[in-house]
Amino acid sequence: MDFTVKWNDKMAFSSTTPSGHEIKMDASEQVGGENTGARPTELLMSAVAGCTGIDIISILNKMRLEPTAFQMDVHGDRADDHPKKFTTINIHYALDGELPEDKVVRAIQLSKDKYCSVSHSLSADIKVSYSINGVEGKETI
Repeated sequence: MDFTVKWNDKMAFSSTTPSGHEIKMDASEQVGGENTGARPTELLMSAVAGCTGIDIISILNKMRLEPTAFQMDVHGDRADDHPKKFTTINIHYALDGELPEDKVVRAIQLSKDKYCSVSHSLSADIKVSYSINGVEGKETI
């Protein structure tokens, strides 16, 4: 995968992905940016959640299951010292619909342990939990 990230001014950068989508990044005003785009760390956490979300939906669809709603709440802890990498990323998957718990757990496990290339590219410990129709899951993943 190849693409170019272009410096726009001050702390602002943009890129066009190989799939044709523009991404804008910038820093906060406190460090010389103008807040015209997402922080790269925000994009990284969004990418982890998006990658696992795509996996989970794909796996559930192959099981002939269709959630009626799906949301992920993501929290990242970072080291205090530079490079201030993410040390832990917690993802809570909230799914609604006629979804057997064992199938949801299997989909989450497959994404976490096998399929999500974004999370496997990081050294952070990624922890997950889930709920189905507002009920917290019983299994530890």
